Amino acid sequence: MKLHTYPDRDLLYAGLADAMASSLAGALNHGERASLAVPGGTSPGPVFDLLSGLSLDWARVDVLLTDERWVSEDSARSNTRLLRERLLVDRAAAARLIPLHAPTATPEESLGALEGAVRAVLPLDVLLLGMGEDMHTASLFAGADKLTTALSPNAPVLVAMRAPGAPEPRVTLSAPVLNGAMAKFLLITGAAKREALERARALPAEEAPIAAVLDGLEVHWAP
Repeated sequence: MKLHTYPDRDLLYAGLADAMASSLAGALNHGERASLAVPGGTSPGPVFDLLSGLSLDWARVDVLLTDERWVSEDSARSNTRLLRERLLVDRAAAARLIPLHAPTATPEESLGALEGAVRAVLPLDVLLLGMGEDMHTASLFAGADKLTTALSPNAPVLVAMRAPGAPEPRVTLSAPVLNGAMAKFLLITGAAKREALERARALPAEEAPIAAVLDGLEVHWAP
């Protein structure tokens, strides 16, 4: 794990967007297409705003979420909605979205169909993660019903997850998929999350899921 610190969040967003763009450009220089996996939530929005305006060959980029809540895209809680509003705009509108949601009542009904499209763009070229103060990342939550499955070296590509405190089912990329990314970035802000990350380094992934992806992780932090 390597920690990059910034004096303020605006510099963090700019530095992280630049680092991710450099990794994407490198992947595009060495392959026909590049894959980019990103989280939902509010934290990465400013990074998406910057990335979407950068001059990359976005038509050769496949974008997918690290995890999705099982809600319709018109819901305010939809991560897909966030992507369409904040990342897949401007120059990045040319990118191809790989969905993690389908119009079925439960995620289990759609996992097989969704997994095929995700598997086709693996290994991930560039991965951006977030982390909660509870040390979860993507939808890998301590206490979740399928966490052991998602952390296993033989985990499927996608796992349907239900966790205490999460109001709806979720679909998440498994730990081996996240950990297999060629370039891995973590965005965190504030003292509480930095302290949580330090605690995670001494804990098993079952208690601190972020610990499963620390090897080679580029952490970008600002107060």
